[in-house]
Amino acid sequence: MRGIILAGGAGSRLRPITLAVSKQLLPVGDKPMIFYPLSVLMLAGVRDILVITTPDDLPQFRRLLGDGSQLGLSIDYAPQSEPRGVADALLVGAEHIGDGGVALVLGDNIFHGHGFYGLLQENVRNVDGCVLFGYPVNDPERYGVGVTDSRGKLVALEEKPAVPTSNRAITGLYFYGNDVVEVARECRPSARGELEITDVNRHYMKEGRARLVDLGRGFAWLDTGTPASLLQAGQYVRVLEERQGVRVACVEEIALRMGFIDAETCYRLGKELEGSAYGRYVMDIAQEMPLEEYSGLRR
Repeated sequence: MRGIILAGGAGSRLRPITLAVSKQLLPVGDKPMIFYPLSVLMLAGVRDILVITTPDDLPQFRRLLGDGSQLGLSIDYAPQSEPRGVADALLVGAEHIGDGGVALVLGDNIFHGHGFYGLLQENVRNVDGCVLFGYPVNDPERYGVGVTDSRGKLVALEEKPAVPTSNRAITGLYFYGNDVVEVARECRPSARGELEITDVNRHYMKEGRARLVDLGRGFAWLDTGTPASLLQAGQYVRVLEERQGVRVACVEEIALRMGFIDAETCYRLGKELEGSAYGRYVMDIAQEMPLEEYSGLRR
């Protein structure tokens, strides 16, 4: 399965900050926002990734992530000249997707929780249709929400309902089978002129090929689209990291633990950043590996 991170958009709710920099490059804690969706794809075992962003912002993402080889990944880039909806990412990325499945994640969504790795691994295999991820919210009228049957199949999907029949919001993480590009091509622009991902999901729901996986107790899903939510996300990450002594979405650590890179490479990546606490953490993680895996490493 290949991956797509949609990191475009104007970031209008965060202006004037986003007049100068992409929203997905803003800091959440001690790392850029895009590290969080990137870490989700890595935990799902996805190593071939396309970043879709604006033509102006594309060079900055390339400068940050390069071709991904330092993390054992393959990262490519594609421009989206204007916001045309989440489903448009599937068309922009059609060549990248090829004849396989795709994991699509929004660049401003943060996921965290115990057991998330296992949940991703369980659901990324043998996707038939689509797999969506739902999260309970107190204000479902602000989101697209889903209703499932006893087997977890999606039976109803409502976009910002006035009278919600469910409190399970559809998050910005989607797994699709290899026919999703054709499904997206059949979509027509909505009243706001965009290709809606809800229309793609409804197609699979009508065919009985849409599953909704609950992210329940113990998980956090954070949207960072407003100044208040961006600040809350940073505070959440800071408190969690200070209390637990681990770093959320440390892509070097994930690459090491997933077996994408070895301990020596991880240590080198940390040393390049050793002026920061983040870099020193990466170096320490590399040295925690069994001795035979980092023999020769030096502080």
